[in-house]
Amino acid sequence: MRTVEQEQQKIEEELLQRMREELTTVQTRIGRRFRRAEVRKRAGHFLEGLLAPLQRKNGWQMAEELGEAGPRGVQRLLGDADWDEEAVRDDLRAYVTEHLGEADGILVMEETGFLKKGKKSAGVARQYSGTAGRRENSQVGVFLLYASAKGYAFIDRALSLPEEWTLDRVRCREAGIPEEVGFATKGELAQQMLSRAFASEVPAAWVVGDTVYGYDELRRFLEQQEKNYVLAVPETHAVWVQGRQQTVGLLAALLPQDAWGVLQAGRGQQGRASL
Repeated sequence: MRTVEQEQQKIEEELLQRMREELTTVQTRIGRRFRRAEVRKRAGHFLEGLLAPLQRKNGWQMAEELGEAGPRGVQRLLGDADWDEEAVRDDLRAYVTEHLGEADGILVMEETGFLKKGKKSAGVARQYSGTAGRRENSQVGVFLLYASAKGYAFIDRALSLPEEWTLDRVRCREAGIPEEVGFATKGELAQQMLSRAFASEVPAAWVVGDTVYGYDELRRFLEQQEKNYVLAVPETHAVWVQGRQQTVGLLAALLPQDAWGVLQAGRGQQGRASL
């Protein structure tokens, strides 16, 4: 008769085997996007590294996890190797939809900062970073996440380029930014990613986002697409009430105390958040 420990070990081994098989399926699925066999192999190892329990996943730590002496191989895959990153993105979106898709799913717009030193990394500038909770030298990425009762996963991304970058084409070329890439607000980047999701018929009942995405441009876009949305707005945002413009902050302040309720929104960068 097996002990409890033996049964638990068996369950864990079976789970690991299923995970290995699924990872192989994903590697096969995206493999056609990598033209050379050695790059396909490296991409597979890179996926394994991303799933490893590393606190940080920079070039050096990924290389160590993969048993390599230095980060050059990882850096070459991401910066120089010949593969179709947009097609891989589309494969990812399709994969997530197949496994997590539900009619009442939610598309979530979010951004995060990546703290950087120096001035060479594409899009790096002194700007507000949610990671640090203040203005820091960083890159900022805009992300689209899909969530349903089955789980959640990122399905799209875009680098937010400050205007100081797009006005300096020499700097852009040195950082590998294509000539056709110009300045776009975070709301415009959100529209581009949402348009791709809508065109791919990602099942979603709602689009949500914080105040970064709560301005008129994105709301009007979603209304034109006939999509439901919940987008936060800053307290200075003006709305028309009985023929007069009022800020939402003032209107909220005029509400009675019993009009409010507190909802827990989970843990964020600054600790547990409430609504």
